[in-house]
Amino acid sequence: MLKSFLSFLLGMFTAGETILIWLILYFGFNLSFLSSSGIAVLAGVVTFFGVKSIAQYQFLKKNNLTRKDYIYIQKNLSETKKKINRLQKAFFSVRSMGAFKQLYELNKLVKRMYTIVNKDPRRFYQSERFFFYHLDSVVELSERYAELAAQPVKNETMYISLKETQSTLEDLSESIKKDIYHVLSTDVDDLKFELDVAKHSLKKLEYHPLDDERSTKE
Repeated sequence: MLKSFLSFLLGMFTAGETILIWLILYFGFNLSFLSSSGIAVLAGVVTFFGVKSIAQYQFLKKNNLTRKDYIYIQKNLSETKKKINRLQKAFFSVRSMGAFKQLYELNKLVKRMYTIVNKDPRRFYQSERFFFYHLDSVVELSERYAELAAQPVKNETMYISLKETQSTLEDLSESIKKDIYHVLSTDVDDLKFELDVAKHSLKKLEYHPLDDERSTKE
């Protein structure tokens, strides 16, 4: 649950702590090499996993998730990453400008959704339609589209199939945009509320009862 960079820093810290404890025990308390090493390594392991467990607990509490929920979401995100790689492979295999633009747009939308949920795992349950329906359809159709478009010779049936696939991908692109908006709708509502509060506060600042009293006295 810790980000890779933070995990690296924690690892470096515990390694430094382990070496420092070993030096203190070996030279300061004259313990044997094995005893000093064993205690130092144990202290390092306890520190590493202790800090990591606390960070994980705080992360889950902050996001109102259970460990089971988090593992389930991470498993789905891992599968999503594989599907994104497949989508990118299809994208790089096309040669026509129309197909290139369409698959580029789909790649961008899919990555956008993945980034949103990866950053805030709570949003996964708002985006299940994307992960379990739209994404699979996009990947499979994109691969089919790229394969058909790459054929050097095309007959009328293939042209019709390409046109239908292209039309379906356009519909899916719109559906994913709606999925993203649905996931971010809470943010939009919160922003509207904050704007309303700010506008109300500004209106109160523009008018003050004391101003009326002063003008009456004058």
